[in-house]
Amino acid sequence: MDDRVPRVPEQKRPGSLREPVPLRFDVLGPVRARRGDEPLATGSPQQRALLAALLLREGRTATAAELIDALWGEESPSQALAAVRTYASRLRKVLDPGVLVSESGGYAVRGLGEGSLDLAVAQEWAAEAEKAKATGALGRARELLNRALGLWDGEALAGVPGPYAEAQRVRLEEWRLGLLESRLDMDLEQGCHAEAVSELTALTAAYPLRERLRELLMLALYRSGRQAEALAVYADTRRLLAEELGVDPRAGLRELQQRILQADPDLAEPSAPQTEPSAAAVRPAQLPATVPDFTGRSSFVAELSKVLAGASGDGGDSGDSGRVMAVSALAGIGGVGKTTLAVHVAHQARPAFPDGQLYVDLQGAGSRSAEPETVLGAFLRALGTADSAIPDTLEERAALYRSMLDGRRVLVLLDNAKDAAQVRPLLPGTEGCAALVTSRVRMVDLAGAHLVDLDVMSPEEALALFTKIVGAERVASERKAALDVVAACGFLPLAIRIAASRLAARRTWTVSVLAAKLADERRRLDELQAGDLAVKATFELGYGQLEPAQARAFRLLGLADGPDMSLAAAAAVLDLPPEETEDLLESLVDTSLLESAAPGRYRFHDLVRLYARACAERDESWPGERGAAMSRVLDFYLATAAGVYAIERPGDRTVTHLEPTSYTGLAFTDRTEALDWLFLEAQCLLACARQQTTGNGLRRAVDLLWAAKDLAESGANAKQYETAAAALRDAAQEAGDVRAESRARTALSNGHLAAGRYAEADDEARRAIELATTADDATPISWAATDRGIIALSQGRYEEAEEFLTTARDGYRADGNRPGEASALCNLSRLYERMNRPPDAVTLAQQGVEIFQQLGLSLRLANGRYALGVALIRAGRFPEGLAQLTDALEMFGSNRQRLWEGTTHFRIAQLHLTDQRPAQAAQHAEQALAIGFIGGDLIRGSVLTVLGKSLDALGQTDRARACWHEALQLLERSGVPEAAEVRHLLTPLDAS
Repeated sequence: MDDRVPRVPEQKRPGSLREPVPLRFDVLGPVRARRGDEPLATGSPQQRALLAALLLREGRTATAAELIDALWGEESPSQALAAVRTYASRLRKVLDPGVLVSESGGYAVRGLGEGSLDLAVAQEWAAEAEKAKATGALGRARELLNRALGLWDGEALAGVPGPYAEAQRVRLEEWRLGLLESRLDMDLEQGCHAEAVSELTALTAAYPLRERLRELLMLALYRSGRQAEALAVYADTRRLLAEELGVDPRAGLRELQQRILQADPDLAEPSAPQTEPSAAAVRPAQLPATVPDFTGRSSFVAELSKVLAGASGDGGDSGDSGRVMAVSALAGIGGVGKTTLAVHVAHQARPAFPDGQLYVDLQGAGSRSAEPETVLGAFLRALGTADSAIPDTLEERAALYRSMLDGRRVLVLLDNAKDAAQVRPLLPGTEGCAALVTSRVRMVDLAGAHLVDLDVMSPEEALALFTKIVGAERVASERKAALDVVAACGFLPLAIRIAASRLAARRTWTVSVLAAKLADERRRLDELQAGDLAVKATFELGYGQLEPAQARAFRLLGLADGPDMSLAAAAAVLDLPPEETEDLLESLVDTSLLESAAPGRYRFHDLVRLYARACAERDESWPGERGAAMSRVLDFYLATAAGVYAIERPGDRTVTHLEPTSYTGLAFTDRTEALDWLFLEAQCLLACARQQTTGNGLRRAVDLLWAAKDLAESGANAKQYETAAAALRDAAQEAGDVRAESRARTALSNGHLAAGRYAEADDEARRAIELATTADDATPISWAATDRGIIALSQGRYEEAEEFLTTARDGYRADGNRPGEASALCNLSRLYERMNRPPDAVTLAQQGVEIFQQLGLSLRLANGRYALGVALIRAGRFPEGLAQLTDALEMFGSNRQRLWEGTTHFRIAQLHLTDQRPAQAAQHAEQALAIGFIGGDLIRGSVLTVLGKSLDALGQTDRARACWHEALQLLERSGVPEAAEVRHLLTPLDAS
């Protein structure tokens, strides 16, 4: 039998008018056959072995002797030939007519439909993945490989007897591992090293002698900042290979170890994809001179060059020369470098257009744009037309222009266009010609145009441009300050050029001096001007062309912080219906003063936002309009977040204690949709709260943090949440608002606690209780007492913990807050579990879970199941505890609570380790490290301790030692008794 890489029969469709229900076959697992969704009986194991052998024969005929050898090998029975014929006869009755055919004394499977064999599909996806990888589309390649790997359903050809099936199983498993290694390699290329560590840890435990997996694990650990573990993997591998096979690691593994030891900078990050080569340099005709320091934009250069090559015939097949007239329209805000890019690309494309290059500045951003007929007159003269032969009307000039370009290859650069109407008469319209158009307006109504939205530079490109102008020596000594400068410029090429030119002209300035000047947002636009170049003047041209309603929207929308803004939030700012708001915003997008971040979301460039705010201060006729706009959007966020809180926590009375709002928010009936909104709006919502440190919005901003409490524990938004809480705490303290200060401190305590900063959390919670008591505001007392109780519990102060947690429980009960009461019961359960009172811990956790279930909660029920799982494990009821933790893990994941998800992985790892399943324990511990967890460095030390124990049990002692060394540093820093256990674990290893 053929033992090459698995191949499958050619896929063909039955040649009938009526498509039959297709047959489907599986070999990447148990051998199965289906007609549509209906399973077919494939008979005994030997009969399935016959079917598998035929499916893997590429449609070729297998002789009877080959089939007998495949099924029985050298020990075939005396009636083997009759058995083969019987199996074939039975299969023929089950399958469609003409599928299993007899031929030349043998058998073959023919005429299968497309995608009828799982192996064929896997091969197709793997081949497509290779093509995608070759073109640099790693995301697509990874997706395809994941789909291919997902077709495996356990061991290939499972349960099929015979030597051929055994050989195929080995080959298919080797192929699967190769695909898996290829996908993991691409994971690392795309920066997914932290996520890959968990999977690679499990795989190296399952395949300890597979060096490629070990190599990938070393690289993933190194890129995750875990150099000691990466080197320990090499040490484990070298020892294992010597003991098992008597060989050294292969050269690639040894080389990787040396590069890690040398901290090779090329190893730290994924390699950048290769850019397509640019077209050869060219000579201009009417084109303006290209700037000598043109930098970056390689992807746009390649994209536009490809379009122009299609017009000239250089980018198509041999028979397609000059087949199209290409039009590319570049749009973007003023100063983003549209003209610079277009001129650069035009120069490169000049050899492809030997009959000329035309250029005109259409002055579309000014008050008097160029008239098309005037431009056509100039073009006709440049093409050799005498003045007397130039017609008078626009239509006649355009017709003559197109006639003169017929049969020629000409490139036309139409710079700074006002709109599509101005551009249309100036397009060549003939095969072999091309036009490049730049404009602040997106030319969506320019038929057939290839639209390009030009964004700001990447940080690397921006720094390269700054360095070219200023000089490498000055930038090299102050790289961080240079990065601050280009960031303050919003990576806008014009702003970077101005800032760099100012610095280059002032030899006594350092880069830090310039960075300090640009750090002041109120002065930044004034600093960004040099000679006749000014960022503010560029923006002023676009603003001056807006209609009054557009100008008002531009001014007011610029007031709000945040990376972008939803349509609903913008409607609140403008106090307009959503439909009218959308029309205004889309019109601003068309002028490039606003960007469409995604459907229904909009954003400003940083410098454009500063300009919009300056316009609001200068041009807003009603002094109170700015404050009213910000008050409306704060109301919108608070009302909506309170609704999300209520739908997520039925029965929780916290929302009844929040500040009232005047502007309504969004209403949700589906909790998933509500959570989607909260996490999508997280950065904008928290930025809005952070802005309200003055005026009458302070209390509402603090309550907004309360309503968005889920963000503090999610991990993704924790830092921004803490920053907002600290700013509002300071503002409330300065304003003397005791109620707002106590609530802000409560929110800040929650953030510190999630990050494992127990001292800071306890201090904030203690002060919050004092202030809340003074303000006669009971709700913060229960929240802060909960935090203090959890802190005392983690530090072993059990009596204090019981006092605080009981206070919290009583406070929630007095308020009729059933979810709060259930949370308090679960926290008390955790206390009793630590106090070695497992029956009480289980009882309290069960009471909490019962309340959560009665209320129909999800996220809080996850917390309850987590507490119950921990209590059950302490009680020695491992299977029940694992079931509760598994349910909690799924719930935390669906609720976007990443830190709690990681914490639950840690608890499951502990359980598996106790139950002597080290491979599973290591995998869950790695997932906890990749995701994060509640408790910061203290819990990280505990996770690393568990991971080290798991690896030690798997024989990976060097890596275990590396984990324990890092754990010891973290636990000693936290001052917890667990550090002694880790020292004990390390003593024999460090002594050896």
